Amino acid sequence: MVRGEKQAGHPLIPHRKYLVLLAVLFAALWVALAIEPRYREDWALENALVVAFAIGIAASHRKLLLSRVSYTLIFLFLCLHEVGAHYTYAEVPYDAWVEAITGSSLNEAMGWERNHFDRLAHFLYGLLMGYPLREFFLRVADVRGFWGYFLPLDFTLSTSAIFELFEWGAAEVFGGDLGAAYLGTQGDIWDAHKDMALASAGALIAMLITAGINAYLQHDFAREWQQHRAKKLRG
Repeated sequence: MVRGEKQAGHPLIPHRKYLVLLAVLFAALWVALAIEPRYREDWALENALVVAFAIGIAASHRKLLLSRVSYTLIFLFLCLHEVGAHYTYAEVPYDAWVEAITGSSLNEAMGWERNHFDRLAHFLYGLLMGYPLREFFLRVADVRGFWGYFLPLDFTLSTSAIFELFEWGAAEVFGGDLGAAYLGTQGDIWDAHKDMALASAGALIAMLITAGINAYLQHDFAREWQQHRAKKLRG
C-alpha cells in the first residue's frame, strides 16, 4: 500500500519509505565494504549480480511491491553477501571474530578444518530468500496450495546450480588467483554439491516455517497482503 499505512496493524513507517530506508542502509554498508576489499577483482565479480539485482528491485517496485518482511530478508542476505565479497567467501575471518569475543575458536570447537562462511551463505540464501520468492510467485503466477511452497524450493535449487556453473565458467575464464578466489572450493571436490544441498535445505526450512504459520493462522498471510494491496491500488 502507498497511503494510509498508519491504520491499525501497520507500522508507522510507510511502505515505500521503509524500502528507501533499507536501500540507504545497504548503500552505506556497500560503500564501507567497497573500501580496500581483499581482492578488488573478486569484489567486482561478486558485486556484478548485486548491482543487477538492485536495479531490478528499483525498476519493478512500483508494479511488484513486496512486503516489508520480504524486503527485510532480502536486505539481510545482501548484507551477508557484501561481507563475503569484501573478504572473499573463503577468507571471511569469522573465527577470529568469535575468538576475540569469546576467547575460543569456533572452528576448533566444531572440529572444522576449512572456512565455513560460504556454507552459511548458501544455507541462508535458501532460508532468507525462500519467502520473498514465494511472494514473487504468488504475485506473478498466482500459484496456490502445494505449488506456492514447491516453486520457491525448486527455484532455489535451480539458481544454486546455475550459480555454481557461473562460478566454474568464471574460474575457467579468469584462471589463476582470481579464478581460485571466486570459485572458493578450498580443495573440496564436492563443494558445489554441498552448497546446492545447503541452499535447498534453507529454502525447505523457510517453506516449512511459512506453511506452519499459515496453518496456525488458518490463512495465507502473504496472499492476504497481496489481495489487500491490489484492492488499495484499485481504490
